[in-house]
Amino acid sequence: MSLVIVGSLAFDTIQTPWGRRERIVGGSGTYCSLAASFFTHPQVVGVVGEDFPTAVIRLFKARGIDVEGLEIKPGKTFHWEGRYGYDPNLRETIRTDVNVYEGYQPVLPDSYRKTEIVFLANIDPDLQGRILAQVRRPKLVAMDTMNHWIRSKPRAIRRVLKKVDILFANDEEIRMLTDETNLIKAGRKILACGPRLVVTKKGEHGALVFSRRFVFGVLANPCEDVVDPTGAGDSFAGGFLGYLDKKKSFSPLD
Repeated sequence: MSLVIVGSLAFDTIQTPWGRRERIVGGSGTYCSLAASFFTHPQVVGVVGEDFPTAVIRLFKARGIDVEGLEIKPGKTFHWEGRYGYDPNLRETIRTDVNVYEGYQPVLPDSYRKTEIVFLANIDPDLQGRILAQVRRPKLVAMDTMNHWIRSKPRAIRRVLKKVDILFANDEEIRMLTDETNLIKAGRKILACGPRLVVTKKGEHGALVFSRRFVFGVLANPCEDVVDPTGAGDSFAGGFLGYLDKKKSFSPLD
């Protein structure tokens, strides 16, 4: 089987109660691909500027990540700045510089178009839809999103939702998508939109998984010292899908 991951490769400036770091490498595509590489050899799709470290691209290759779908364009790499308080599940976006993502029109390499698993990580839902249209008969499609896209492009998200099998989102995003405070009711509303599985990320509390047949919760592995939660959900999704790709088959999601 094969796994294509479409997401951002970025610089993050992060402020937490424990410190501040500027322009460190991040992005949903980065975290997800590296996590998936523990189980399989993912193919990454994204765009970076000329300022993106070549050492990171070398790391991708060393981890068995296929970078044929990674474009390097003149200009600066996508940059996100955010702030966390003492609750690591809540983040505040301070600034977003799209840079080389402005006007980006991804084209999948021919070798990616027959992939069996596609992950549309946290990027513009219009881009998610365009990319998905280039894949020939995938067996499994998953997506992620965030509050920014839910507020700014709700119709585009719903168009993509109709075409995916799994949605990954945190509890705040699930509630925003459905205008429903109860997570069980919210999960069922999203299932009615098209996905066969809704994976609700709950940070240090684990995850709630909804299908048409069952609802169950899983605990997270306790960590004593957490100083930066950025990319945790992307890493979780990458490990989840990388494992499915390694298994070469998956149980019915319904």
